[in-house]
Amino acid sequence: MSNFDIIPVSIKQQLMCTLCEEFEDAIFILDSNLRYLAVNASYELMIGYKETFLIGRPLGIYAAEFLSEEEQLILKDISKNLNEHGFYELDFSMVNRYGQPIDCHVTYRKIYVEQVAYHVGMVRDMSSIIKDQKQVAHLLNYDQLTGLPNRKVFLSQTSDMLLDSYQEVVLVRLNIDRYRNLASLLGPDGVNDLIKNFVKEVEKLKLDDLRSFSHFGGDDFALLFEVKDANLVRLQLDALMQMCERPFFTNNTHATDANIYYHVSVGVSCFPTDDNEVTGLLTKAEKALQYVKQQGGDDIRWYDEAIENATAGSLELESELRTATIEGEFVPYYQPKFDLVTGAITGFEALVRWQHPTRGLLKPIHFINAIIAHKLSFDLFAQMAIQIVKQLSAWQQQGFHQHICINADAAEFSHPDFFDMVSTLLAQHKISAQQLHIEVTESSLIQRHDNVKKQLNSLRELGVRLALDDFGTGYASLSYLQEYPFDFIKIDKSFISNIDTDRTQHAIVKAILDLAIALEMQVVAEGIETEQQRDALLVMGCKNGQGYWFSKPVAANVATEMLIKQNASK
Repeated sequence: MSNFDIIPVSIKQQLMCTLCEEFEDAIFILDSNLRYLAVNASYELMIGYKETFLIGRPLGIYAAEFLSEEEQLILKDISKNLNEHGFYELDFSMVNRYGQPIDCHVTYRKIYVEQVAYHVGMVRDMSSIIKDQKQVAHLLNYDQLTGLPNRKVFLSQTSDMLLDSYQEVVLVRLNIDRYRNLASLLGPDGVNDLIKNFVKEVEKLKLDDLRSFSHFGGDDFALLFEVKDANLVRLQLDALMQMCERPFFTNNTHATDANIYYHVSVGVSCFPTDDNEVTGLLTKAEKALQYVKQQGGDDIRWYDEAIENATAGSLELESELRTATIEGEFVPYYQPKFDLVTGAITGFEALVRWQHPTRGLLKPIHFINAIIAHKLSFDLFAQMAIQIVKQLSAWQQQGFHQHICINADAAEFSHPDFFDMVSTLLAQHKISAQQLHIEVTESSLIQRHDNVKKQLNSLRELGVRLALDDFGTGYASLSYLQEYPFDFIKIDKSFISNIDTDRTQHAIVKAILDLAIALEMQVVAEGIETEQQRDALLVMGCKNGQGYWFSKPVAANVATEMLIKQNASK
């Protein structure tokens, strides 16, 4: 026997009744005809009707003829299941008295009391749970910045379309060109505005036969078309490219209130011509996209076999380049710089050449873009720097103290070992830092602004001399002279080509020379190819120059002979 007293039936019934009244879930009792007999307070609160109003009314509150067809079917289904199984449950959305939708989970049970059938229903409000689930699903399936479906959803949509479509399906991959530069220029908020505006402008085009527009993140987008003839998509893509000719205006201070123009690279593949599966179509569209980007971007390319061959060639070239960096196949050729007044060699610019094992000596035009694309810039710079410092050391032992200038860009400067490598090389070979000059192109300065500035300042403090290469060809040349600690300005050869006959070129070079004097900087004129150009520069006061009229880039042994000959003639 239990030590506890048995609760009398009347008290038990009272307790259960109270529990039902105060239970959080909504509870209601129906008769055998599904008419209300009783409801608890939670049910009154949920649907907005009092028990006194509901008693005697049918489950749908109104007579069957006033209910929607869907509601009538639900009531019939409830009645059928209760009669056959005595139990029924379903999830559905209903609208309460005030027109508010409620997502519910409802269970019905058929119960007999003294041989009389009753139906007890319990309703649980699932709205908050379903809302959370929808929010999670949205986070997992849609890009939060643009609201567009993400990569996973896009691939699922493409897969479904390939199964069901009897037409041609065109998959388009799209990147915004110079995205990293734009992000650096505009800042996080500005580049977000840029992306949102891009999406808005694409949607405004209302492209025909577009089935999906997806954002993979950053500057990465995809479009899916379903058409009778894939060539019809060409017109839609032309409209997209024309849209890019209109500027996106930003008031972002980092952009100096500039008009920004979209430039996009587009790769396209087609079902069933190019592939029958999602993965293949995506891969081939991305190969076409990469091909466009390698060619400079701002273009559209449809996949074909030529791209496959080019990709294979690119992979082979990458392998050869990596071998070249390991085996030391890159060598410096030296183009001398001259004092225009005396004709003496003042220094050299080191220009990279690739001593290819089967193709011979290659100029940068044949491999420099691949070096950048495969992120081998620092490896190349390191290999060149080692050889240059050794050459300086050898010349120093021969009594020659001319400087050597090496080119570097942001990809090299951003490497964490850049400064330590340069300073260590100079110390190991006992080379004065002033004998090493580093040239920086204007295009490098727009990237990784803070890091480049820090590196340049550190090099300047070490004693390395700095030159701004291709001066005047960028859009912010004067601001660079103000921001960075340059010792030399190198006038680009495009301003020298007709300096002896073109008044405009003459005026530009004279202005640069005057500016350099005011800033206490030296000037080197590049691309001198005739005696007349040399003479014009001399008259204007330019003291240093280089170009084919003096000498082409030469091997180290030839450069050494030039120095020996010069020394002997003194």
